[in-house]
Amino acid sequence: MDTLEAVDMTQLIMESHELSTMINQSREVSGYLQAKRQMEADEEVQRLLVVFEAKKEQYEDVQRFGKYHPDYNHISKEVRELKRNIELRDSVQAFKRAEDALDELLYQVSRTIAHSVSETIKVPSNNPFLEAQGSGCGTGGSCGCSTKKPS
Repeated sequence: MDTLEAVDMTQLIMESHELSTMINQSREVSGYLQAKRQMEADEEVQRLLVVFEAKKEQYEDVQRFGKYHPDYNHISKEVRELKRNIELRDSVQAFKRAEDALDELLYQVSRTIAHSVSETIKVPSNNPFLEAQGSGCGTGGSCGCSTKKPS
């Protein structure tokens, strides 16, 4: 049986601060912050976001009645078009790419920490493809995965 060492919480907290400092100094965080500033400085994106918020309120009102509301199709179409126009802007696309890169970094760090404790610990991600690669459902159900290690 392995002996367990007592964890020095002070040391653990100091090292977690060191890790967070390293993450904050990474090119992923730098790229994210730069892309965010550029998106926030894009006057057309900001104008479209104001229009989108107003349209979204109309959409939420229409949603209460669903397809039976007389303006349902019209407002739903406008919301989708506005969302698409916003997402097609270069600064928004750059921000999304930077956000995905940062999310990937944070996921990998979280996964490394979790799996150093146990391979069966699930690590949530904003990217369903990363979660699918990282682990199964762990139930041993129809997907065939299991939390038990083969003997």
